[in-house]
Amino acid sequence: MPLMTEENPYFKAPVFAVAPMIDWTDRHYRYFARQLSRHALLYTEMIVADAILRGDREKLLGYDASEHPVALQLGGNDPAKMAEAARIAEAFGYDEINMNVGCPSDRVQSGTFGACLMREPELVAKCVAAMKATVKIPVTVKCRIGVDDQEPELALRDLVARARDSGADAVWVHARKAWLQGLSPRENREIPPLDYGLVHRLKAENPNLFVGLNGGLQTLDQALSHVDPRLLPETAPLPQAAEGAPLDGVMLGRAAYHDSGLLTAADGYFRHPITGAPPAPTEPDGFSDRHHRLSLDFWAGVRDSMADYAGAHIARGGRLIHVTRHMVGLFQGWPGARRYRQILSADATRKGAGAEVIIAAFDAVFEAATARQAAE
Repeated sequence: MPLMTEENPYFKAPVFAVAPMIDWTDRHYRYFARQLSRHALLYTEMIVADAILRGDREKLLGYDASEHPVALQLGGNDPAKMAEAARIAEAFGYDEINMNVGCPSDRVQSGTFGACLMREPELVAKCVAAMKATVKIPVTVKCRIGVDDQEPELALRDLVARARDSGADAVWVHARKAWLQGLSPRENREIPPLDYGLVHRLKAENPNLFVGLNGGLQTLDQALSHVDPRLLPETAPLPQAAEGAPLDGVMLGRAAYHDSGLLTAADGYFRHPITGAPPAPTEPDGFSDRHHRLSLDFWAGVRDSMADYAGAHIARGGRLIHVTRHMVGLFQGWPGARRYRQILSADATRKGAGAEVIIAAFDAVFEAATARQAAE
């Protein structure tokens, strides 16, 4: 159960989180991410409330105990259904329920939830209130700054005020508008301009509400600049001063997925959001930098954990590719990285492929890295 205080009813700020991403942040990815970071708050893919009420709950909600802290992102617009789905998720042991008010995909729009709900802040408030009345774990909202022709300064403040007054413990803001017509989900992540300043001003206006930032964050230094610029090294470019207050959390999505090694450095700057365990900086070695933990001993542990996990998944009837497809983004810039990707991309798809493929892929990197060290 999250440790809360009267001053901060949500997790212990600042929080580093990995964003919910449909088709990406499934249970296999989350297990993998947890091997890289003990402190990151992990989110599920969005799961629709109706699916939880009618579907295979173990398949939809099951996870490995090591994934904590882990939050469920919930999609829907019916307060009673959202409350019941939240109750079921709490019984599964999730640490947070997050309401999706930001996804612009056609699939979500057809159900009139996700980013569509930016136009219906009162309905969002009713859903939040219903869930808060049902569960004891934190209930949060992830939203955009507006949609279509909305004025973000007005739309975001209205939605956040209503959610806050209904009991929301936190808001995570993707600092872009979403265009519901004319842009694809990918374009909605890239084309609408970012407005980080608006999110910082929102925090200044809501000092007792946890406000976290999502959208466009590519590096750990960039993330740190929004929560505590004092953590930046002297060699880092000074960030442009943001209007408003420092934020309570940062949420990386595709940047953390495609360069998974970023997760290994986060624990050196962010506390554990539930236990409050302090940051644990990594001892540097020949391959480490402030954005990646590159100790061969560390990665040998990751290799063995993932091989064991994949073997158990295969024994239950799964396929190796279900696990390894999330691992291709490791070792950016490392010697042997190309061979690592080749092995995972080709060998993991073959019939009967087993955990030995993971061992071989990691060992290709280890051999190349060790050879480079010996040559220096």
